[in-house]
Amino acid sequence: MSTATIKPTPIARRAIEDFPDFDLAKLLGTVFDPIQGCRVAILIDLADTSQMQDFAFLSNPDLTIQHKAYTVFYEGLQGGIAEQLGVSGGEMFAYHETGGSNLDLPDEAVDSSGHTISLKDSVYTKYDLILCISTFSATAPLTAFAKEFGFRGATLHGLNDIILATGLAVDYREVSAEAEKLRLALTRADSFEIDFEMDNSQYQLTIQCDGQEAQKSHGLCLGKAPDIANLPAGEVYFVPTGASGTFPMKFDDGTRAVMHVENGRIHTATFVAGDQSLVEAFNNKLKADPVTGEIGELGFGTQDLPVSGRDIQDEKVLGTLHVATGRSDHLGGHLTPDLFAEKLHATHDDILFSPSKTPEIRVLQARMIRGDSVEVVIQDFEPSSYLRDALAQE
Repeated sequence: MSTATIKPTPIARRAIEDFPDFDLAKLLGTVFDPIQGCRVAILIDLADTSQMQDFAFLSNPDLTIQHKAYTVFYEGLQGGIAEQLGVSGGEMFAYHETGGSNLDLPDEAVDSSGHTISLKDSVYTKYDLILCISTFSATAPLTAFAKEFGFRGATLHGLNDIILATGLAVDYREVSAEAEKLRLALTRADSFEIDFEMDNSQYQLTIQCDGQEAQKSHGLCLGKAPDIANLPAGEVYFVPTGASGTFPMKFDDGTRAVMHVENGRIHTATFVAGDQSLVEAFNNKLKADPVTGEIGELGFGTQDLPVSGRDIQDEKVLGTLHVATGRSDHLGGHLTPDLFAEKLHATHDDILFSPSKTPEIRVLQARMIRGDSVEVVIQDFEPSSYLRDALAQE
């Protein structure tokens, strides 16, 4: 199918002022219904956990995420929201930052009195709801602990003012309904073909899904079953059964390379621009620990949200897509931390493609193949008429 024959369908991007005011009670009450009678704990990560004593970390202006955890969530719960919701607790604990996305959490933590505690003994087994507001994502390990110990919770890494004002101000019942419409439009796909362009060169990545049921991250963590919501939410995703081809990637420092994929894994990266030593280190890691290159997720954003500068929200924007490498057990995949050669390699790393994050890389088109049909789902970072029609369904 020619990309030139398909016209993208523009979607209006909502501005910050278009969202309702953030309401912590509404957010928690909606996401965790039923919530009355629950005991709530807040987790943060710190490079120096001794700063948890008497909330000393508040004197460090660089710890903006942890400041939000305190002023919005801790003070909110202590200031009457807990009583309003019929919950108790609201205590805060800090564990040592892991240094990577979705790496396993240490068991040792510190409470506000400066005492060292065990998360398993003092938090996972004592609280019904755990809110993890951290620098590095903890969704994968916290999901595993939730299943083991029976609690519910949410991960909100990278929290900032824009996320509070938009991605966390929405009604997650509506987010869930919209995500379900797109899930139904994409479910049971055999594969996806994604065409990229960088520096006037084109690349194609094919991701196999083998007719699996699509999953959704929709922000609701209802009932009493152990579960973790990743907030802000709003995506449809698959755990690939295979992948092949090439795609461009932009590293955090701006370095760019082309990833070569075979048998579901990135096998090597070719340097394009920036810091060549970074790409060499990436290739060395692939050689030493090949599972670090496994394509563990393909996700599509479902929400109309403004750019926040944080992937946790920006990957939820309709018209964007992301692939991820590494750990996939929290998504229903097979790749668990014990399969990595080194513990610190067991990350789940999202690679987001969006106009704001990767302006040097265009997603010319993403197509879904399902049986004999081929449907364009994204073109030039805009949702296709196929997705817009799905959203218009009552």
